[in-house]
Amino acid sequence: MTMLNFTKKLFAPIALMATTLLGTTAHAQDYYSNSRNGVEEKNFRLGLSINPNIGWLRYDNDYDASTKVGFSYGLLADLGFAKNYYFSTGLLINAINSKVDPAFLPAESNDPAIPKYKDVSLKYAEVPLTVKLKSEENDLGRFYGQFGFTAGLKVSGKEKLEGGNKSSIDGDDLFRLGLQLGGGAEWRLSDNLSLLTGLSFNNGFTRAIKEGKPKTSYVALNIGVFF
Repeated sequence: MTMLNFTKKLFAPIALMATTLLGTTAHAQDYYSNSRNGVEEKNFRLGLSINPNIGWLRYDNDYDASTKVGFSYGLLADLGFAKNYYFSTGLLINAINSKVDPAFLPAESNDPAIPKYKDVSLKYAEVPLTVKLKSEENDLGRFYGQFGFTAGLKVSGKEKLEGGNKSSIDGDDLFRLGLQLGGGAEWRLSDNLSLLTGLSFNNGFTRAIKEGKPKTSYVALNIGVFF
């Protein structure tokens, strides 16, 4: 075997592998740097959001709870793993509030010294673990649907009896898990800026407080900015 033939046989598979690798890399770069009308489309985006919500506690016994306003705020992140498919996560501080008529208090009593209700406020540091499906983007923006879970760690738990002062809740649980469903739109403001608007429903399926064993739920208006 001549040196020339040996060199050809040695470098032929290497050249084939290099060509294949370059083609795969180019395809990956094309996905992660998609261009639309000459403008790069980001498949990894960070944003900030603030989300007013209406929350409530859900009891399975004689307690009676009603809704109160709360809100969450924090960081969002969308990570693309296929065309128009994203893993959506972040870190949010979320306050879920509710008004409760405790079962052990005589609500029919007219004695002003006996409180008829208490306000409950639970605050969590939450991480969304959701999948976001987005439509094709046009000059106005794109629509999305979202489904997944939220995992939360309690930051604080407060209650306030009617006419009294706030105090820490005795027996509030440390962890919260919830099922989240939502949708909305990302409105294109510029090449690198989008306004997020949407609605979401979050249904907690872990116990929030030992007394009465309620679970938490809320409906939120989602407002944010992606960069």
